Order: sequence, then structure tokens, then C-alpha cells
Amino acid sequence: MLQNYFKIALRSLRRNGAYSIINIAGLSVGIAASILILLWVHDELTFNHYFSRYETLHQVKLNTHVDNGVMTGGFTPLPLREALTQDARIKHVAVTVGQSALLTVGDKKLNKRGLDASESFLEMFDFRLLQGRAETALADPRSIVLTKATAIALFGDEDPIGKMVQVKIEGNDELKVTAVVADPPPNISFSFDFILPFTYFEATSSWIKYARTNWSNNGFETYVELQPSADKGAVDDAIRSLVKTNSSEARNAELFLHPMSHWRLYNNFENGKEQGGLIDYVMLFSGIAVFILVIACINFMNLATARSEHRAREVGIRKSVGSSRKQLIAQFMGESLLISALAFVLSVALVEMARPFYNTLLGKHLTIDYTSPLIWIFGVSLVLITGVMAGSYPAFYLSSFQPAKILKGKVQVGKGGRLPRKVMVTLQFAFSILLFIGTVVIYRQIEFLKNREVGYDRENLMLVWSTSDLEKNYAALKQELVNSGAALSMAKSNSPITSIFASSAVEGWTGMRSGQHVEVTNIATEYDYTKTMGIKMLEGRDFSEAFASDTAAVILNHAAVRALDLKDPVGDKLKMWGQTWTIVGVMDDVLMGSGSRNIDPLVMNMDPSWSTTLTVRLPKTNDLQGSLRRVEAVFRKYNPDYPFEYRFADDEFQLKFSNITMISRLAGVFAVLALFITGLGLFGMAAFTAEQRTKEIGIRKVMGANVTGLVLLLTKDFSYLVLIAFVIAAPIAGGLANAFLERYQVRIGVPWWVFPLAGCVSLVITMIIVSGQAMRVSLRNPVDSLRSE
Repeated sequence: MLQNYFKIALRSLRRNGAYSIINIAGLSVGIAASILILLWVHDELTFNHYFSRYETLHQVKLNTHVDNGVMTGGFTPLPLREALTQDARIKHVAVTVGQSALLTVGDKKLNKRGLDASESFLEMFDFRLLQGRAETALADPRSIVLTKATAIALFGDEDPIGKMVQVKIEGNDELKVTAVVADPPPNISFSFDFILPFTYFEATSSWIKYARTNWSNNGFETYVELQPSADKGAVDDAIRSLVKTNSSEARNAELFLHPMSHWRLYNNFENGKEQGGLIDYVMLFSGIAVFILVIACINFMNLATARSEHRAREVGIRKSVGSSRKQLIAQFMGESLLISALAFVLSVALVEMARPFYNTLLGKHLTIDYTSPLIWIFGVSLVLITGVMAGSYPAFYLSSFQPAKILKGKVQVGKGGRLPRKVMVTLQFAFSILLFIGTVVIYRQIEFLKNREVGYDRENLMLVWSTSDLEKNYAALKQELVNSGAALSMAKSNSPITSIFASSAVEGWTGMRSGQHVEVTNIATEYDYTKTMGIKMLEGRDFSEAFASDTAAVILNHAAVRALDLKDPVGDKLKMWGQTWTIVGVMDDVLMGSGSRNIDPLVMNMDPSWSTTLTVRLPKTNDLQGSLRRVEAVFRKYNPDYPFEYRFADDEFQLKFSNITMISRLAGVFAVLALFITGLGLFGMAAFTAEQRTKEIGIRKVMGANVTGLVLLLTKDFSYLVLIAFVIAAPIAGGLANAFLERYQVRIGVPWWVFPLAGCVSLVITMIIVSGQAMRVSLRNPVDSLRSE
């Protein structure tokens, strides 16, 4: 019996070749799109699952209550480490600091990114050690842990354990390799090429003595591993007041634990509380995957029920010779599962073809492990779900025909499912319109953020990480760059213009009210900062060598003047870091932090010793490469041990939007795919409708109807469905778009024109597809049309 069912299914597919192709193509594209989306969703949901202690690991975060809300940060004071170890519910505590260093073995020199991490780091975060032991790898202050790639780059095929690496940060030190870890996978929160013991960092960094006992210096990332039986809420309560209890300057600071399971997906905070994050997009695209699959299944159902007249006589004959309804349902469901299986095989081929481009779009390396049983379980489940979902309605509809009425010609088959088909086509268009509007709104918001006023000139602004040699030779380096014409100006600072590395509380100012608290971001610099960055001075002046008192001077941005409510800021005083400072100038607001948030208050002071970044203003030229070669020659002269590595401020600024830009591209791609699948189904429905009305069209032509009138007649019904879909989708899209935009402090309004545009695009696509089929039938000779009946 099964063999006969299979033969009948194949004959049906061959007999209805064009419609079979449309069904299989629509399902395969829908399944492929869903698989691609779910690959990304799975990658995001399994972020940090590399670590076996995923459920018990947390980062300690700090909430600071200020006048305009709560600021949440991931950096904490160093003394917190010792305080946390006193809690028996905490199994391990680790502190890390990001660090770059020049690693040298013989004539091999590598400038690499690393971590300074306390001894328990490798026990908490169980990176796969290829050599060495996690318990002892960081015990010796004169040790170094390398990743596999770094070890190979330095030692080749030699065994690196016990060998020495020269590490240059502030000075030169010989450190022994005690362990080699497997290269960290891309879907974890840590990225490094080497790890140094935190005890080495404490012994070699000049400012660490100040940080050891300072509860107001938030410069360290602190991680804890809870005991398996520990209650996170109770630990939160216990640690909440540790900072403000030990620091009068941090009276508004509160600590809390942020679980590793939330680091990636729940990384947005508003007023100290989690407000979603990437999880919103994971849920959004999971829904899109389901809806795209539903659209493809709707196509199958519509075409199967619409073409039921070709199977009606078969149903009548089989029922009359004894076939039960269950047998007919089994046959039609089997045909549906066959189509689903064929579509799945084709979809896998489409996924493999699209995967390289998809990975480029995402900036990831997503793969499918075909050796995993879970993949095959997923594949079979998808075939079953798709086959049952797509074939259930046609199977029950076709098997419901009464054989006597069918064989006597008293049933107008194909018309009973007309209303459900219209409903399903309307739903298809509603979802496509919804996705179209959402894509346009996301794109407009991104472009608005990318083009917002940043307060400085990003063009030809080069950023170079500082080194001990560059700091030592800074004055000579700057003078030679400017005098040679390789650079227009140069400045150094504690952070690049595109990032914020420090913030502090303003302890006192003119007009300060009782209980008032203002947190500001900090820039430490020397001379020519505003000149190099192209920042406009609104009042007063920049730091100048003509004023020896500038070591006790500060410059505020306009946001800081507003936050402190200063009426006449230049010449006024404020207190920070236990010292009184004189305000010598007010500069324009500069966007350094998140591109989607308001610009924070900023205080800039002159501190040449606090420097991480050199910023070079290049002259405008048509020969950028030649300009870069001149700059490189000067840098190599004063920094010979390090490779010349740089980046541009404009590129760094664009990186702020990498995630949302990727989301926008994804939404655009799948919006097009949804329209394509909808259009494919519409093509099949239009072809069937035109074929079904062949006799009517022939009669109308004989009676004098022209082609234009006939085309409009056939497109009218489908156009109504698009208008109904628009009425349903537009208000839903508007509400969802507003909810999306409310997550941004700086945002656009929902543009009114996107709604008629979405409706018009859907209507135009419908008109093109349907009118093409209508034209084909309308241009036929009416004699042939009538004779065919």
C-alpha cells in the first residue's frame, strides 16, 4: 500500500509540474531561511556555554545613582576582591585588567592583546588547557600563559612549556611559559592572546599602590563563582553596600551580580535595571523564522486546495471502491511529507550555498555539524512539522468530498476553500508588510545615529595605542610629525575619542545642593587636544603652555555645565579627586560613548602621565597611503620595537553600530525573502485563478471586453486582499516600531511615509504578478478558450 501511495504521489508531482516546482521552491526557500535564522539564534543562545560553570559564574557590576538616573558600569575597585573572598557563599573571586604587550622570542616580535588575571581565573573559567594546570598556571608572578596560536607564532613546533618570553609593557621582563590554552572560541565574552598573573601587574604597575586600598578607583573587572547551593539574591543583598560603606566619595554606589547567562543577551540597563538587549532580537528573528515557514506552508495549502478539482474524481472513485477517509488523509499527508522532504533536501543545499555570504553578513563563522544526532533529529522534526502543517488542511479538505456528488458533477470543487485561501493570502501579505515597515524603521534609525552630530571632525583622525617608548619620546615624536608636515597636530589622552575609559563624581561646585550627585566622564590629556580633534571651544580657552597653572585647571563640556547648572563657568571652581580645580574653558559636547544615548557630562584635566592613546590629525590629501608611510617612518624611529598599528576614528565610530547594522541587514534580507515566498505563492494562485476563469474571459472577449478591462477584473480580488492586509498590519507595525525606538535615548519618530510606501510596494508586486497571468489568458483566442471547455 505504501508503495502505491508513493507512486501516486510521484505521478501527481509530475502531472502538475509547474505547481510542484512552485510548492517545492517556496517550501525550500522558507525552510532555508528559517535554518539560517535559527543558526544565528542558536549561536547567540549558546554564547558562553563553552564554560562548564556557566550557571554559577557572575560579573560584579556597579550602579551609581546620579541626579538624572542610575549609571551601570562593569568596573569596580580593587579592594572589593579581598572583601568578597570573606563570603563563604562565594567559591572563587577573579580580577582582570586588559593589557597589550610586545612579546619577543629571538627575532620574533608580536604586539598582542592580553589579560592580567588573578590566580583563580583559569579555575573559574575552564578554558581548555593543552599544556599546564589551571591551579598553578598563574601562581608564579613571573609566568605567562599563551594561546595555541600565540605559542606557535613564537615557538613554532617546539614545546613552549618552561621557555622564556620577553614581555615589554612598561619595562622588559623575562617570563616563563607555564601553560598553553586552546584558542578561545568566538562565541565567548573573552578575547586574548596571552594571560599574565595579576601579581605581576601589581608588582610592575606604578599606580597599583594607589588602587590597592582605594574604593573610589573603578578600574577593574571582578568576577565571582558562587557555591552551587548559594542564593544569588542573598549574595546581592550582602554585597550591595560594600563600596559606599568603605568610601565616602561613593555614597551612591551599589553592587550587584550579573550572571554569565545574561552577559550577552541582557546587556542593556536603564536606571540600574536590566532592560533586555540582544535577547529582543533573538526573539524577533525566532518569530520571523516561524512566520517565513508559515508563509511557505500557506502557499502549499492554497495551491493544494485550489487545484483540488484535479484530484476530486480520484477521491470519488477511490471512495466508491472502498477507500476510507483515513486512508485518503494518510495518502495526502504522505504526499505533503514527500514534498516537504524534497524541499528540505533542497533547502540544505541552499543553506550551504548561502552560508559563506551569510557568515560575512553576520561577521561570524556559523557551521552545521552533520555528524551530530541532534542535527538529524532537528531535520526530521522540521520535515514532519512542515509536512503536517502544510498538508493537514488539504488532506482533510480533499478527503471530505462526497463520492456520489463528485461523480455526478454536482460539487464545484476548488471553491469550498476560497475563503480560507483568501484569509491565508491576506495573512501572508500582512506579515510581509509588517516586516517591510520594520526593516525601513530600523534602517532609518541606524542612519540617523550614524549621521548625528558628534562634536569633532572624524575625517583623517588616526588613533595609535601608546607604548612606554612612545610616552618617553612623545615630545620629540610630536615635533617631528608636525614639522615634517606628516601631521597637522597631535595629542594624547587616557582614552580614544571614540570611547570612555573613566568616570568620577564631582565632589563640590558652586550652587551644589544637599544630596546632589553628578557623575562625569573624564579625559586626561596634555596640549592641543581640542585642536587635534576639531572640537569647538564655546567659552574660555584650551590648555596652553603659556599657563603654568593649567596643571590645576579643567575644561568642561556643555553637558557638564548644564548638569552642574553653572551660570558663569569660566573662572569658577569645582572639587574632584580631593582637589580644587579651576574651570578655564567650556567645549562643545563630544559623542564618545554609546552612539544611541545622550552625551554624558565630561570634565577634562591635564595629566600627561595618564595616557593610552595618541591621536594624529593627518593633512587632507589625495595620497593617503603616502601620508601614512611618512607617519609610519617617524613612529618607527621613536618606537622601533613595535609594529606600526593604527585605526581611524571614523572606522571606530562605525563599530558602535555593528550589532544593530547587522540586525538591519538581516531584517532586510529576510523581508525580501518573505516577499519572494509570498510572491511565489501569489504567482501560483494567480495562474490557477486565470486558468479557472478561462471560459468566462473568452465569453467576455466575444462580448467586446478589452484586454485592459479583463486584466483589471482579474487583479481586483487580489488587490482587495492587499488592502485588507495593509489595514491589519499598519497599526501593528506602528506600535512595534514605536516600542523598538523607545529603547534609544536618541531616536527618530516613525516616518509617516513608510506606511503608504509598504502598501504601495505590496500592491505593485501584486499587480505585476497577477496582471502577468491575466494578460497571458486575456490575449488567448476566445475560440480556443471556449473550445477548451
